[in-house]
Amino acid sequence: MAITESDVRHVALLARLALTDEQVTTLTAELGAVLGHIDELQRLDLAGVEPTAHPLSMTDRTRPDVVVPGLSRELALLNAPDTDGTAFLIPAFAGAGEES
Repeated sequence: MAITESDVRHVALLARLALTDEQVTTLTAELGAVLGHIDELQRLDLAGVEPTAHPLSMTDRTRPDVVVPGLSRELALLNAPDTDGTAFLIPAFAGAGEES
């Protein structure tokens, strides 16, 4: 399938792209080459070839879904820059508490 400059301008319009005449000419040639490669692929005899998403057989390794204890509060707060002993303390946000 050949692509024309008119096709490129139409797609650019749909994509809201402003292309110069030079860019249209370049893209026409480049997209034509891409479509040429696709035409070559479509001519291949793929009878008996299974469709694949990945060339290697892959399976996910999962672990059992087991409940384990989390961090204690003390351990979680251990490296915090500022705490009150029970929670993280963070700086006030600019404008926090101001009413408009």
